[in-house]
Amino acid sequence: MSETGEISLLAAPAIRDKIERIAAQIIETHPDHSLALVGIHTRGAVLCRRVFDLLRARGRNTSFGTLDIALYRDDLDNLGTIPSIRGSDLSFPVQGAQIILFDDVLFTGRTIRAALDELVDYGRPARIELAVLVDRGHRELPIAPDYLGQSIPTLRQDHVRVCFRETDGRDGVFLTHPAAQP
Repeated sequence: MSETGEISLLAAPAIRDKIERIAAQIIETHPDHSLALVGIHTRGAVLCRRVFDLLRARGRNTSFGTLDIALYRDDLDNLGTIPSIRGSDLSFPVQGAQIILFDDVLFTGRTIRAALDELVDYGRPARIELAVLVDRGHRELPIAPDYLGQSIPTLRQDHVRVCFRETDGRDGVFLTHPAAQP
């Protein structure tokens, strides 16, 4: 355990391996389809970009987009502050698209529900699948990943933090137990 009370769950090489496995599973599942990959801001978009780059390097016809679900959250009244708005960028037609939605951590499912609500406001995709780096359980909604880096059992009150070099200067997945939090 670090001085901050965090337990390292995945280091950079393990994250790279998980992302490569997700990309391989997508290729296996969709050998001939053109796909649209959509990442939820912030770290879901980073995960999505990394998979997108792997698929493009392997000659796949793939589009990339990002979603900002800030205005689709069901807890806006509870936040106490106005959420930061980054804006969504979907430069492909959503109508009839084969979409894979990306997020870093799957917990209650509410973030994914908000993303689904926003996506269908752009049109009716042919199919939406879900890819996540970490599934920590404790679902409140019937949502499950189609592509998964790793399932990590947690206590409901634990905090799982994904760090990417693009946003945090390093790659890692960390767990903080509530007793360890200052």
